[in-house]
Amino acid sequence: MKRIRLAGCLTLFASVVFLLFSTQAIAAKPIVLGAPLSTAYLYGWDAERGIKLAVDEINAAGGVDVGGKKRPFKVEVIDTRDLEPGVPVSEALMAVERLILNKKADFIVGGPNRSEAALAAMSLLSKHKKISIVTSGVLTPKYHKMVAEKYDKFKYCFRIHGEAVNLIGEIIANFADLKAKHGLTKVFIIAQDVSHARGAAKVMGKVAGGKGFEVTGTEIFPTGATDFSMALLKAKSTNSQIINIWMDMPESAILLKQWYDLKIPALPFGSTLAAAEQPGFWKATDGKGQYTLCNVVNAGNAPSDATEWTMKFYNAYTDKWGVEPEGLGSSSSYMAVYVLKDAIERAGTLKSDKVVAELEKTDIMGVYGRLRFDPKSHQVIPAKDPKEGAVGSILQWQDGKRVVVYPKSIAKGEILLPPWMN
Repeated sequence: MKRIRLAGCLTLFASVVFLLFSTQAIAAKPIVLGAPLSTAYLYGWDAERGIKLAVDEINAAGGVDVGGKKRPFKVEVIDTRDLEPGVPVSEALMAVERLILNKKADFIVGGPNRSEAALAAMSLLSKHKKISIVTSGVLTPKYHKMVAEKYDKFKYCFRIHGEAVNLIGEIIANFADLKAKHGLTKVFIIAQDVSHARGAAKVMGKVAGGKGFEVTGTEIFPTGATDFSMALLKAKSTNSQIINIWMDMPESAILLKQWYDLKIPALPFGSTLAAAEQPGFWKATDGKGQYTLCNVVNAGNAPSDATEWTMKFYNAYTDKWGVEPEGLGSSSSYMAVYVLKDAIERAGTLKSDKVVAELEKTDIMGVYGRLRFDPKSHQVIPAKDPKEGAVGSILQWQDGKRVVVYPKSIAKGEILLPPWMN
């Protein structure tokens, strides 16, 4: 009887201890991550999925250690609609403010996605002293330049993915290879009528011209355009050999189908080309996306072995969401949460200025390489080798698969030309 009573007491004690710690875990105040995202578009929904995947993993492992106390992350998403045609920047700003004031967000991650909206939000973040890590969209170099120029005001703003100037450098490196191997020297540029694309198209024209390429023309299309045939025929009539595309709208899939149907003898090379980034692009174009190239900005958004994290993330994303990582914003949004966790734990607090100081000291290996921020501009430091910095990924659609062709350190294949170019 004594043994039975003792066993009963031990069981009761264990139950009380379990309930006590469980109650403490449940009662721990969550760290709220506010995610202002254009959720109806690729760069919004894939960012949301990347963020939530990381949050689920971190919470399942016990949460975030804040000064010795474990706290879970909680995600609050508000649709900014800033990637939709005709939606004013003010709507994205209201979304950010609602996250801060109504949802009590401790940090902002993800967007806004459109460059114009993200730039406008910087002053709002400064006003509330809220740290933001941009993870998807927002390719304008003006973002990190503003941080560097007015550090004291904009020091709360970070960007953990590549930007337009770096993308141009990667594209030009590939153009040089195509010139050396296949004699391709004539470039036609097609861009969407949005800030980063217009600016990038202009810079691309200057840089390509300075590197010995002939820029045969530039065409700008409004967001939501559905017919690109005249521009494609112009590219053909000028004997263009490469079509450089800057578009984040889903209608860019129509552009590629028209390119295929017209058999335009020029290689479609997207610097940002949202439709072609997605795993469903092949089916959406009935296989007419064959040979299309696009830059998905960071490794992990297409299959490769950049680091030990890469395919682990790739498979976890696929298992959770039933689709492979979909493009710009997938791996960077995932890593932003882990980088923030690392900085918070080193700071031992959620106080913005202390977490900013620790974010500036970030140096961890992630899905797309070694992650560090420039301490003056808060732009993630890029590299061609994942051991040195954040590496990008340029892929080409080959036989229904997204094959990484750049950088060479993580490439799974080489660029192929369509047969009608031979």
